[in-house]
Amino acid sequence: MILEIAQIDVKPGSESEFEAGIARAAEIFRAAKGCHSFQVRRSVEKPQRYRLMIEWETLEAHTQDFTGSQAWKDYRAIVSPCFEGPPSVEHTELTLQAF
Repeated sequence: MILEIAQIDVKPGSESEFEAGIARAAEIFRAAKGCHSFQVRRSVEKPQRYRLMIEWETLEAHTQDFTGSQAWKDYRAIVSPCFEGPPSVEHTELTLQAF
């Protein structure tokens, strides 16, 4: 399982618009092949900063199957007008889980 973490900074004053758009976009991820979970977290210290976290079956499910697809274009059309700049994206693997 791969966790995609995208840091997204939105334009000042567009937080509500972004949150409404990302809520609509959840359906796109729910339907995406290889997508297992989807969550968005907002920074407490920097309220214009969000982290989009998506669990993918494989790295390729994100980078080959989803990115560049019509679903990805639809997602970007909904939320990218709110972006302050390009998101920073990285992929992680679980190395330790503690309870």
